[in-house]
Amino acid sequence: MARIQVGDVFGDFSLKSHTEAALDTTALPDKKILLSFHPLAWTEVCARQMQSLEARFEDFDRLNTVPLGISVDSVPCKKAWAKNLGIEKIDLLADFWPHGGLAARLGLFIDKLGFSERANVILDEKRKAIFVKVYPIRELPDIQEIMDFLRITPPPNQ
Repeated sequence: MARIQVGDVFGDFSLKSHTEAALDTTALPDKKILLSFHPLAWTEVCARQMQSLEARFEDFDRLNTVPLGISVDSVPCKKAWAKNLGIEKIDLLADFWPHGGLAARLGLFIDKLGFSERANVILDEKRKAIFVKVYPIRELPDIQEIMDFLRITPPPNQ
């Protein structure tokens, strides 16, 4: 599948969170969503990526954006990892079954490795991609770049 591009409309989805509840994006109709894909839990760069989202949770909230961490790991794995990292505010979603299904729909799944690219995708309130960036697997995404982008993005209908 082709990688999602800025301007593509993606739509809504539902995945289980590390809290064991399903997170359905239809319940977030007036929010932007940051899909922060990380290859695998329990790895250093992925941990720092998720901790950066947690540390900026209030900033995301002020910017009308819900940050979501996503990987192919299972719910029990995500739950243990969230506890280990002290994640209490953001949802870590399990793109576990079908394996990497959400990442594949976005064209971000690496078949030969069995996990997603490291990527940030921001969907606006209409679920149109307004930001797409794929990073080298070993590179920590710059959270400030995301915050700066969200600050300059006009609200809907402007």
